[in-house]
Amino acid sequence: MTHDVKAAGPSASANARSDLAGAVECLAGVRVLVLGDIMLDRFVYGAVERISPEAPIPVLRIAREAAMLGGAGNVLRNLAALGARPHGIAVVGEDAAGAEIEALARDCLQPAGGGIDLIRMASRPTTIKDRFIAAGQQLLRVDRDPEGELDSDTETRVTDAALAALDGVSTVVLSDYGKGLLSARLIAAVVAAAAARGCPVVVDPKGRDFARYRGATWVTPNRRELQEASGLPAGDDAAAAAAARKVIAEAGIGAVLATRSEQGMTLVSGEGAHETVHHLKAEAREVYDVSGAGDTVVAAFAVALGAGLPAVVAAQLANVAAAIVVGKLGTAVARPREILHALHATELLAAEAKVSDLESLAEQVARWRQAGLSVGFTNGCFDLLHPGHVSLLEQARAACDRLVVGLNSDASVRRLKGETRPVQGEAARAAVLASLASVNRVVVFGEDTPLTLIEALKPDVLVKGADYSLDRVVGADIVQGYGGRVVLAELAPGHSTTATIARLAR
Repeated sequence: MTHDVKAAGPSASANARSDLAGAVECLAGVRVLVLGDIMLDRFVYGAVERISPEAPIPVLRIAREAAMLGGAGNVLRNLAALGARPHGIAVVGEDAAGAEIEALARDCLQPAGGGIDLIRMASRPTTIKDRFIAAGQQLLRVDRDPEGELDSDTETRVTDAALAALDGVSTVVLSDYGKGLLSARLIAAVVAAAAARGCPVVVDPKGRDFARYRGATWVTPNRRELQEASGLPAGDDAAAAAAARKVIAEAGIGAVLATRSEQGMTLVSGEGAHETVHHLKAEAREVYDVSGAGDTVVAAFAVALGAGLPAVVAAQLANVAAAIVVGKLGTAVARPREILHALHATELLAAEAKVSDLESLAEQVARWRQAGLSVGFTNGCFDLLHPGHVSLLEQARAACDRLVVGLNSDASVRRLKGETRPVQGEAARAAVLASLASVNRVVVFGEDTPLTLIEALKPDVLVKGADYSLDRVVGADIVQGYGGRVVLAELAPGHSTTATIARLAR
């Protein structure tokens, strides 16, 4: 079965986003083992003010330099930032860069309760990536990489360390940057041992041959990697799902989470009648630097799985986290407070999008009807929203598929309630109503009654409080005349805006 999960934008469910915000709290303290190619990321920042007289190239005047953990180290950084307890296993050279990685790892991981086993290999230099940046743009990247795989002694030491570290961890990440650490033998040993413990293995893959990760629970290729591994296009949702199916079947992988840049993400798990497919829309609005975004996805997804969250929820969190880091310069991390802020901001956008003018609302109502959905309508001032209001709206929503709320404008409230009302302006009242899951649309009207709205929208269900008799409900005769029905909702006793204001005045 295929599901399109709209995890971004105004169309997202406020309830779903709130649940996702609650899931962020589950990440704290989750133990994750990261095995992979670690490297030193260096950033050289400066300004370009002239072209070299020696060649047609810019001259970078250096202002500052920075260094941070890269590759599998960036996965560790992201896990620590998310509140997890990461443990890393990696190989470095007996050189200054290796010592710098050790110091950076200690400073990053120890405060999070994590650690790292760095195995030194004299004949193997530490991987370094130098990036030269001016005016927010990379001018040049210089890579210093080791060649070939580990020698047998080092491979044995890494394998032993990995197997020993498996006890007590909730998830394993294999971060493969193709630098030779993750040999087929090492992968097979770790995957088998993790499976025996019921521990999921998440692989950030490299190369075309995903069969080397056989038995892994998840692989997280980007769009290009998915296309190369499957030999199929992955340009749209259906194509990406088909490519993922082929990888699962041929490589013996449990499931695929494909990151597809501006097209979002695709999850495919299971086979045949048990297959589940989810497509997540992209979260990012402004992209400054995609460096390390894949590491963020792997880290957030892995720790969420380790926390026991469903895969689609884990992917939604990873989607939000990736959107945060691509909005920063350099290999960055996403922190829980940033994820929560992004989720809350999206909820506000979703609520704002529910407030509509009559013309746009009429078009939306027509689309709902074409989909076979019933439309309900209720109205009121909704000044100082209280439990009585909430109860009425929930009853109204239960009587239909989609609920429209007509909201009296400030001017009409003054005419009806007096010059001291409303306490809150129409924009604030509309925003509060729109934030409720029971409300699908809010429309402000300036007349004393909603008769014009009812005539224009022709709701299938008209809802009013039971303090009204049927003959006093505005528009009841119209709705009943075309076959609609009128519902008188039970009132929650003891709640009144007027009484609340009187108590405040006393």
